[in-house]
Amino acid sequence: MNISQSEYEKMVGKVSPSSRIVRDCAGAFLVGGFICTIGQAMTEAFSAAGFDIRDSRCLTSVSLIFLGALFTALGWYDNIAKIGGAGTLVPITGFSNAVVSPAVEFKSEGFIPGVGTKMFIIAGPVIVYGTVASVLYGVFRVILDII
Repeated sequence: MNISQSEYEKMVGKVSPSSRIVRDCAGAFLVGGFICTIGQAMTEAFSAAGFDIRDSRCLTSVSLIFLGALFTALGWYDNIAKIGGAGTLVPITGFSNAVVSPAVEFKSEGFIPGVGTKMFIIAGPVIVYGTVASVLYGVFRVILDII
């Protein structure tokens, strides 16, 4: 079957879903912003409770990681991600979700072969490339400081 480029584009246009880029961007902005606002509120609350700013930030990170893992385990994080899309991936809760989600999915395979080996299937490359980028950045900075 020989069809022209314009005919092909018309056929694709008929079966392709319409773009929801404005709605998707708005959802990502609102949900990601809400997660970050919760984090800022936690930092302020920990500071008001008497912790210094460094400890408050650390406790906020730990709390957000815990909440991301908890919401993933309860199945809530996927529902939030349907609305927020990329807005749920960017904050630290997205990384928590990336670690916990495969662990929950493969728990039926057992603790070691399922949870233990599959836990970092998504987050592993992020950790590896993040570590390599950090080392390269550090080497680059040392070289610049020497020069």
